[in-house]
Formats: sequence, structure tokens, C-alpha cells
Amino acid sequence: MAFCNKIGSLLRHGVSQSAQTPATLFNSIRCMSSSKLFVGGLSYGTDDQSLRDAFSGFGDVVEARVIIDRNTGRSRGFGFVNFSSDDCASSALSAMDGQDLQGRHIRVSYATERSESSGRSFGGGGGGDYRGGDGGFGRGRGGDFDF
Repeated sequence: MAFCNKIGSLLRHGVSQSAQTPATLFNSIRCMSSSKLFVGGLSYGTDDQSLRDAFSGFGDVVEARVIIDRNTGRSRGFGFVNFSSDDCASSALSAMDGQDLQGRHIRVSYATERSESSGRSFGGGGGGDYRGGDGGFGRGRGGDFDF
């Protein structure tokens, strides 16, 4: 029942704001039950704790994680913040999107589940090309193959 009330509220709000596009309205409905946010454009100096601190003013942060590159050990420049409630996540998204965090303007949006058709392969090798690359054979980057 609460779900139906939330949809009705969103639809009424969307109708009252004629500037809102149908795609934006759809996105709002699709993500309205999400308490996990994607945060992009992070400074390489941002760690899990500083990300948590930046978002904790909007509610109970269950988890804050900066994604680290396995090869270099450096931040990949994005992370995720998971809140205990959808309302907290919504407030944080509205307030933090486009704001400055450690000298960088961050982008905040609802996190979406990655599907298998997202173009990313999860099995086998990869990364190689005709110039040599890794190719999934563990030979390292940039090496030539001697066949």
C-alpha cells in the first residue's frame, strides 16, 4: 500500500511540474525504492571514511565504499553509499549532486544493478588485442607474442 501511495505521490508531483520529462519521471519511479547511491568524480584522495563522513549528515550510512583498482591500488574515482532508508538516500542525492567534495565536483545518482548485457565480461581472459596485451594469458601488458 505504501508503494502505491509513493507512486501516486510521484505521479502527482510529476504532473504538477511540467518541466519534468517522462524519462526523468520514469527514472524517479524506477529508483524510488533504492537506498544505494553511485558517487562519481571522486578525488583520488577520497577514502571510505571520508565518503561516509560526507554523506552521514543525511541519515544512517550502512556502507560507504570507494572502488579501488586492483592493479594499481588507487581509487577509480567513484564509489557507492548505501543508506538505511530510501528517504535518506533521496535527500543525499538532491543535496550532494554537483557539490564540491575534496576539490572535485561530484555526481550523485541512484545505483543500478549491472546486468550481464552491460557489455562487461565476467569470465575468462580479456584485455588483449593484436598488439600483444594481456589476452588473459598472464603475460602482462604490452608484451609481444612469439608464435
